[in-house]
Amino acid sequence: VSTQSTWDCIAGKESEMSIDINLIRADKGGDPAAVIASEKKRFRKPEEDVVEVLIAKDKIWRTEKFKLDTLRRDYNTVNTQIADKKKESKGKEKCEEEIKQIKEIEKKIEEQVLIEAALKVEVDKLLKIIGNIIHESVPVSKDEKDNVTVRDWGTINHEWKIDGTLGNMHHNEVLQLIDGADVDRGTRIAGHRGYYLKGVGVLLNQALINYALQFLVKRDYTLLQPPFFMKKSIMAETAQLADFDEQLYKVTGEKNTEEMYLIATSEQPISAFHYTEWLKEGELPKRYGGYSSCFRKEAGAHGKDLWGIFRIHQFEKVEQFCLTVPEKSWEMHEEMIKSSEEFYKSLELPHRVVTIVSGELNLAAAKKYDLEAWFPGYGTYRELVSCSNCTDYQSRGLEVRCGTKKGEELEKRYVHMLNSTLVATERCLCCILENYQTKEGLRVPKVLVPFMGGIDFIPYKPEIVTAFFKNKEKEEKEKKEKEESKGKKAEKKEKKEKKDNKGEAKKKEKKPKGEAKKTEEKK
Repeated sequence: VSTQSTWDCIAGKESEMSIDINLIRADKGGDPAAVIASEKKRFRKPEEDVVEVLIAKDKIWRTEKFKLDTLRRDYNTVNTQIADKKKESKGKEKCEEEIKQIKEIEKKIEEQVLIEAALKVEVDKLLKIIGNIIHESVPVSKDEKDNVTVRDWGTINHEWKIDGTLGNMHHNEVLQLIDGADVDRGTRIAGHRGYYLKGVGVLLNQALINYALQFLVKRDYTLLQPPFFMKKSIMAETAQLADFDEQLYKVTGEKNTEEMYLIATSEQPISAFHYTEWLKEGELPKRYGGYSSCFRKEAGAHGKDLWGIFRIHQFEKVEQFCLTVPEKSWEMHEEMIKSSEEFYKSLELPHRVVTIVSGELNLAAAKKYDLEAWFPGYGTYRELVSCSNCTDYQSRGLEVRCGTKKGEELEKRYVHMLNSTLVATERCLCCILENYQTKEGLRVPKVLVPFMGGIDFIPYKPEIVTAFFKNKEKEEKEKKEKEESKGKKAEKKEKKEKKDNKGEAKKKEKKPKGEAKKTEEKK
């Protein structure tokens, strides 16, 4: 049996997470049509249906597995016969026929083990590239423009224009005027998108962290500060391996040790907090509030996203992570997004909640809400929260189970895992900078004042304001000179082209006369 598959090119990107294989087995009570329909909603490539290929391959594997199990039973039966005969004859019986039979079965088992193992590898690879079953309420589209707004909050002043004057600036400019960060030195030391938070920038960031932690404690969350890096083998059981190249930073440590990766979110280590454990259903739900620094490559970001500290490689985040019994996960999903909404209402930041379309979901998510806050500088809503119900997709890879008594035995079930941002502090700070700016400085949101040592207003630094506008004037002058120089070059080029074209036209006019003269001479 060939171990090659048309899916090998994709299978290299699989994780250890997967759906329950019985979902594609109709004879085991599964619903293959539902899995196929879910994959179509994800608009997955390649065009061929991986689920149908998996169903066919699984049937072959189960047939070969049955053959292997039968051979092993036959082996045990003959082995028992030999033992019985030896016992009855007190070792005199040679059992030549049975021994010959045993050797033949052993040879067949060796061959069948290879066949079964090769097929099992293919089945597992295919299974792990199938996404979670999409919830029926998710809008079907591959265009994020079709995300559905569930509700919104706050008043937006659409007349307010960001024009570069005091009180009407982009978040990176406001941060500069309050002397809250040093991006130039950060870039020099840490490279592209490096930064130092500084002075009131540090205070505001820590205020958001401490307020968020207190917010979760009041809602019965147990706080966790997890490790900032994870073993590759564990990371593979909770994250898509495609993220390894696109998002995660590899950590180089001691020789001959397992590869490590910096975490992109505390969701990753917290999902593994109960790794391989069996939880009592009476202990659930478990609510964890994760606080950590996060590290992401953020490949592909461009334009305004790169201004200031909006999209950076290192940031702080407070995360909600919950484990529930299967029947309660959708109820918990709504509870978690509402907690995030209450948090941003308390910060008085205008926002909306949207349901993400099917084609934009990651493999683990059955449904995802985003909470997007209003950024006057962008003139639109930008994501601050992502809230997903991953049902049992992650817990299968991590073997986190719960069970109820079924007779004398426990019935194994996998817990459902849900995650939601509460606040990614640097990005939230960008939103506060734009919405709370004035002509004189920055107002501090009321709920953050106790965590700022009573500071409720941060004035712009006069010397920085002077230097800022002087530099801006210089940049505009240089830009104007550059445009004028570019215009002159273009004008010069245009004149040259006209002159060249005129010369070519004259040559063409002369050419026919010369040719006519030559023709006359020939005659």
